Parts: sequence; C-alpha cells; structure tokens
Amino acid sequence: MTRPRDTDRRDTGRRITRRQALKLAAAAGGALAAPLLVRPAALGLGGAVAPSERITLGFIGIGRMGQGHLRCFLGYPEAQVVAVCDVDRWRRQDAKEAVERTYTQASAAQGASGGAYAGCAAYADLRELVARGDIDAAVVVTGDRWHAQASVLAAKAGKDVYCEKPMTLTIREGRAMTDVVRRYGRVFQTGLQQRSTPEFQRASELVRSGRIGRVKVVYVGFPGTCGDVNLPPEPVPESLDWDLWLGPAPWRPFNNRFHQLGPPRDVVPWHFCPDFGGGNLTSNAVHAFDVVQWGLGMDESGPVEVIPPETGEVPCLTYRYASGTLLQVTWKLEQGKHLVPAGWDPSTTIQNFGALYVGEEGWIHVGREGYLRSHPEAIVGRGEGEAGGGRPVPSHHHNWLECIRSRARTACDVAVGHRSTTVSHLGCIAHWTGRALQWDPVQEEFPGDDEANRLRSRAYREPWGI
Repeated sequence: MTRPRDTDRRDTGRRITRRQALKLAAAAGGALAAPLLVRPAALGLGGAVAPSERITLGFIGIGRMGQGHLRCFLGYPEAQVVAVCDVDRWRRQDAKEAVERTYTQASAAQGASGGAYAGCAAYADLRELVARGDIDAAVVVTGDRWHAQASVLAAKAGKDVYCEKPMTLTIREGRAMTDVVRRYGRVFQTGLQQRSTPEFQRASELVRSGRIGRVKVVYVGFPGTCGDVNLPPEPVPESLDWDLWLGPAPWRPFNNRFHQLGPPRDVVPWHFCPDFGGGNLTSNAVHAFDVVQWGLGMDESGPVEVIPPETGEVPCLTYRYASGTLLQVTWKLEQGKHLVPAGWDPSTTIQNFGALYVGEEGWIHVGREGYLRSHPEAIVGRGEGEAGGGRPVPSHHHNWLECIRSRARTACDVAVGHRSTTVSHLGCIAHWTGRALQWDPVQEEFPGDDEANRLRSRAYREPWGI
C-alpha cells in the first residue's frame, strides 16, 4: 500500500516518488538522502519494509529522553532514522553512531554483507534538519524552551511531529502550535503517553461512564513550580553551541547545572529555572493533568479557576471546573485538609503520574505499570500488581506512525496536548502571582487580569519567533 505522503514536490510541480528522489540523490552524490549500504531489509526482503514504504525520521534533541525515544523508534521496521540533531557534539555523534550501529547489526542478522551502514546525518542546527526534503517526520525531544519553535519549523517544512511533554513553555505557544499544525495538515503526537496505556484508558472510561458517580475531587502528585535563579557563569565548553542551546530563551551565561555536557544523567536538569521550564508542574504533573482532563471529558476545555496555597485559602494548589469538580495537587490526603473518601488509607501516596478520582459513589486510583484500584473494589475488580518505575509506552509511538499513514488524529493530538499543558501553566502563573485567578477556557484568558494575562506568553530572543 502506498503511503498518502510518499511523494516529494519539486519546483516544476511534477510529483516524484520517494524511491525516485533517493535514486536522484544517490546519482548526485546525495549523502543527505541515501544510505551507503543497501541491505536486504531495505529492499523489503525477509518481511521487512521497503524504503518507499518507510517513514523517514529526524531527531531533534538527544538528551536522556531523546535517547529513550531513539532506541524505541529504531525498533520499528516501518520507520528509519536518517538524521539526528543536538547542540552538544558528543550527544549528536553518539546518536549517529547508535543509529548506524543498530542498522548495521540488523542487516548482519539478516545475512547481509558489504560493510557498515552509514546513512545517518548529524546536525548542530535544527534548521538544517527540517530543511531536508527527504524527511517525513520530526521527533522533538529538546528542552521546553525549544518545543514550540522546533515543532512549528518542522510543521511548516511539511513534517509530521512527535513532541515531548510539556508541549509548550507558555499558553500562547500552545494555541500557535495548534493553529500551525492544522493549517499545514500535519499529524502531531504529544508525549503524554498515558493516553496509550491500558490502565489509564480503562480508568478514564470508567470515570466518564459514571461508575463512581459525580466526580467531586481529583488528586494528583508532583506539586511545585520554580523561581528565579542566579548561577555564576562558567566557561562554555568548546563542544557545545550555547547560543543555540538557549535558542529563543533569554540570554544566560553557561552553567553546568543547565546542561550536563556529554552523556545526560538527568531528564530535565534545567527545569528549576523559569526561563527553561516550570518545575514539577510542567515536567511531571502535566502527565496527571492530562489524565484528569481526559477522565473529566475536558479535552476541549479546562478549569475555570485556580487557587494557589499562597492565598491561605486552600491546603494545596487547587483548580475548580465549571461542574464544581476540584483538582488538587498533593502527595497525601490529610483529614481536615482534604476530602478523604471512605475506604482510603491516609498513608497511601498518590501514584506518580496517576490520579485519584473521588466520586459520590466511590473512587478510582490509577497509576503506571498496570496500577488500577477502586472502592468499592467491584468497580474495577481486584487490583493487579504495584506501580514501579516509569516504563516506555511504545504503542504511543506506534499510534503516531499509524496516523502518519492514515492521516488520522493521534491519541494525544496537538489540541488535546495544548489543553492539558495549559493546566500546568495555570498552576505556575497562580503560584507566581500568589493570587486566585479566574480563567476563561474558551477565550484562553484571565478575564480583566492584565498581570496574569501577560504571563500567557514571553518575548523571544532574536531571531526566533513563531
């Protein structure tokens, strides 16, 4: 079956197939497009996917999360990684070698001979990667400050996009990304992978179908945002393009706490600085906020009020939906501070990235690794296993690849990702202002509040903008 996008537009208006484009590039010495080794798998032998049917990928950002995504996509025969990009020389070279080593080993396992695969290009500047006409889709795994910029550049260049969470650094970026993705007809997946996880799918379905009655409150973990920092300047490593690392963010001198040179040790080492992230609310709680939005049927809307604990009115960050349902961010429930439902052990910690839905007729507690409990137990049946460390959810990637072929909406499309990420930003803005804020989810503004409205967007450092 021919993919809907398996063509390339030239200035002449003549449409040529990807196979023809690769042949032309090879004839012209086009190292950008064609591998140096043609393997049986590349020809579609042994049950593999032929090159004209494969989705070509470019990776932008190869930090801790980027490495994980890269390993996952390298396991899909219907996709081929042809380019990687990172401002850290070690990381882009390591990624390039990992791609070529993986494809060489796969070729050898199928009995091919003729040398090593050497068809993955490496870039420091993402603009060079998105300019390539032979790349179908981009995987954006940079820091938050780059998500909107990279995704918009890729979409305008005709690439479908997989963008890590949080989708944006500001509320306005989410609206702009949604508009661009729709205008250019791109397939977009947000890295809120619990949409593709069975335990969360079931929990959301049970809540929406009324199994626990009207939802009174939902609890999630990972409270806290970040405040300004002032780190001492350090010499910029020769192997790092610091100006490109900052990109659209305000200028700050290099400090190794912002970027761990070479092999990444942490997922988001820079999220303590508001120029680059929003702390726990955007780095971690966004997963749970997406679950809440989903379970409450709010994919096209959101809360109408957010109250920070700085006001003294609430024990923890609290959101209110138009239905009256509350969303509170806390690790544990305390009598006298929170609504502790019947059957709940106060020593229980809210599951990482999960949610506790409390309704008038019971509760459902969901988390990763198959964790799903309820009271009464009959709502979901006996719980199975305990939640462990974060696991990859490859079906989320596969959903994106399938939608690239079908041009259908993904499990967590750009508009859905924008709405869920907005919940994180609302919490940050409430903390930063220290005030209870009213929110209009239709107009996406704080009615009559100029100070809060200014925090919906940020100025970009030239020459960047969306």
